[in-house]
Amino acid sequence: MTNVASPPNAPAAAGAADEAIPRSSFDWKPIALLLALMVLALPALGSGSKWLTLTFAGLAMGLIIFVIASGLTLVFGLMDVLNFGHGVFIALGAFIATSVLGATAGWHGFAAVFVAMLVAMAVAGAVGWAFERVIVRPVYGMHLKQILITMGGMIVGEEIIKVVWGPLPIALPLPEALRGAFLLGDAAIEKYRVLAAVIGLAVFAAVAWTLGRTKIGLLIRAGVQDRSMVEALGYRIRRLFVGVFVAGSALAGLGGVLWGLYQQTVTPQIGTQVNVLIFIVIIIGGLGSTFGCFVGALLVGLMANYTGFLAPKVALFSNIALMVAVLLWRPQGLYPVANR
Repeated sequence: MTNVASPPNAPAAAGAADEAIPRSSFDWKPIALLLALMVLALPALGSGSKWLTLTFAGLAMGLIIFVIASGLTLVFGLMDVLNFGHGVFIALGAFIATSVLGATAGWHGFAAVFVAMLVAMAVAGAVGWAFERVIVRPVYGMHLKQILITMGGMIVGEEIIKVVWGPLPIALPLPEALRGAFLLGDAAIEKYRVLAAVIGLAVFAAVAWTLGRTKIGLLIRAGVQDRSMVEALGYRIRRLFVGVFVAGSALAGLGGVLWGLYQQTVTPQIGTQVNVLIFIVIIIGGLGSTFGCFVGALLVGLMANYTGFLAPKVALFSNIALMVAVLLWRPQGLYPVANR
């Protein structure tokens, strides 16, 4: 068999073709906005210790919000489902924490909180599976009906929570091991906020790695782009999407535990209250963008803590003002996803 020689200019043509393919570069402007907010707060606060305390508190709060919002971002970004019932999983996780921490009162603080998180994630994931199967599945592709039926599901879920745990607020104090703070000069870094920040960063890393570096993430993203093609290759995309919904619900349960411990009080309406905040974060970050949700949550956390110290009355609407400012700059959010 005769070998066919390649044309002498083939490497050059290949190189030219590679150069012709546009390569997207990372957008650093939202990160610069985040850093600018932190830098501008320093002279306004007038003290390095105050700035360090409030900055870490804001970042920790933002990471808790990210854990809560990441589940909803996954569900919308990968399944195109507007789940306004997300708050019921948050509330469920918080109330599960009250029961588990009450039953493990004699345990070491870290062990008790870890068990509470695992149980909350398991219960919220199981309820999320039933929620998707009964409520969400009949309205795939119908956004208006999704909004109405999932809001109805959240109202019913809140009433069930009242039946089980009662309608009154329940205290959720921090375990003894998580109370107090680390002192860095005159700055105080609360122990619980350090734990919450570590968990938030771990969740972000796990979600980003799963979506970007694993076969499951590749299949999910491919299923979003061309579901029929993925199914033709023999993969059951519906099962993958159900898994995404369950994972999103479990993350909401985890976020409910973190938020309940952050507030140290749990009410049946906690999910509804947080729902407004997480939708602000998702809109700021860009609908369906995990990294955008991450940056948006940090912005919201920092803004809430800075304004809460400098101008408490402004803090009541600071997040709305932040969302309006970001949307005036970038109407599709900080990191918009194509076709959203």
